[in-house]
Amino acid sequence: MKVEKVEIEGLMVITPTIYTDSRGYFIESYNENNFQKEAGLIKFVQDNESCSSKNILRGLHFQSPPFDQGKLVRVVRGAVLDVVVDIRKSSPTYGKYFSIELNETNKKQLWIPPGFAHGFLSLQNDTIFLYKCTNFYHGPSEGCIIWNDSLLNISWGVTDPLVSDKDGKGVPFNTFDSPFI
Repeated sequence: MKVEKVEIEGLMVITPTIYTDSRGYFIESYNENNFQKEAGLIKFVQDNESCSSKNILRGLHFQSPPFDQGKLVRVVRGAVLDVVVDIRKSSPTYGKYFSIELNETNKKQLWIPPGFAHGFLSLQNDTIFLYKCTNFYHGPSEGCIIWNDSLLNISWGVTDPLVSDKDGKGVPFNTFDSPFI
């Protein structure tokens, strides 16, 4: 497993070792000992899976403390542009975003600690997206920042993705009061 820290503190791109032979491939997608060595003691309590058609955009979601979630995300089939926004008020990168393509070929994963809004754009039909969460889903604590906020200026690569009604009503960043210190 290769771990790459990026310009926003706390985020990590994880590339598992891929073992291939004539039968196909094998990867260890999660190993608690290795993950703890790189990210510290983290307990996952919920796994989620979604399937999306091309140009479906989900996000930018977060859960407020004490129900905040860290997520380890990856793609099993297809591809996404995965995007996270730092919403930690005291962070020097508050309001900055990081994006990466996660796909079935590169097998990369992204560790997203609490304090980030998260979303993704499906780049292919029938994309299957998995994420391990450090806290259970808690609807009343869920928040959403509008995906196309002009202050965030996220380069999604599309102008008219399909978003849910809820995601289309996300709050603008300039009126957003982050619950993360």
